[in-house]
Amino acid sequence: MKYIETFREGEKIGDIYLCKSKSSAVTKNGKPYDSIILQDKTGSIDAKIWDPNSIGIDDFGALDYIDVVGDIISFNGALQMNVKRVRKVSEREYDPKEYLPVSEKNIDEMYAALTGYIQSVKNGYLRKLLESFFINDSTFINAFKNHSAAKSVHHGFMGGLLEHTLSVTRLCDYYAANYEVINRDLLLTAAMFHDMGKIKEISPFPINDYTDEGNLLGHIMMGYEMIGTAAAKIPEFPDKLLMQLRHCILAHHGELEFGSPKKPALVEAVALYLADNTDAKLETMRELLKGTQPADGGEWLGYNRLFESNIRRTTI
Repeated sequence: MKYIETFREGEKIGDIYLCKSKSSAVTKNGKPYDSIILQDKTGSIDAKIWDPNSIGIDDFGALDYIDVVGDIISFNGALQMNVKRVRKVSEREYDPKEYLPVSEKNIDEMYAALTGYIQSVKNGYLRKLLESFFINDSTFINAFKNHSAAKSVHHGFMGGLLEHTLSVTRLCDYYAANYEVINRDLLLTAAMFHDMGKIKEISPFPINDYTDEGNLLGHIMMGYEMIGTAAAKIPEFPDKLLMQLRHCILAHHGELEFGSPKKPALVEAVALYLADNTDAKLETMRELLKGTQPADGGEWLGYNRLFESNIRRTTI
């Protein structure tokens, strides 16, 4: 099959994809059209059906697998498909494994690396708190290992939450080794917990979209609550230690306008914010460089709104 990550501007595509979402809208001229998101294991692409009532457009809905024919164009710096024909396919015509994006890294190996940090945490209260989730809770473990870290932008694939958390924890371990002012136990615990609320904020694949809880509360607040509930079950868990850990969770987006209820007030919160932002930005860039190829074969990829810059490949 023709994978989405290989799409290039100017190509004509004809293959089977998962319709992740579908919505109907009207142009400024009052003409109806459908907006859909097509997905396979390598990524997703925005697609438009400008004449949804025309011959050759089958009736279909979100989470249906469809055989689409369309042209790849560039719109606002991103690839988009103009769909010409759609046929809803039967279960015999596709392999579901081809349509669920998954980490390129071994999930069990990543999880073993992440949990390996737990035994290095010397504070008994923090270690018990980590073990209550990452060692003893099979439901949490299964969800955490297979969840994405985002609906889009970065780590939006199965195992993405684990991959991102491990990267952030490794960065925090480096910070702690180089800046003696940092409480390593507190920082590593916060790193492993910082995005735990995303297992409730975002629904599992193939939907991978925001839940009601996610839209109303968000992963920061849900992670804050999950930690508080679990710590209450550990006898004599120090109030001040719990408060500082929860502050790191609340402040890990760094700025109020980025969704943090609090700005960092502890050195560990600052370190966690920097590690989280570093991994998110570099993974976003990696996915951008991997998934974008100018039609002229050049090095410039065009303007990217997340970086607010015209992105260029590094000369090799």
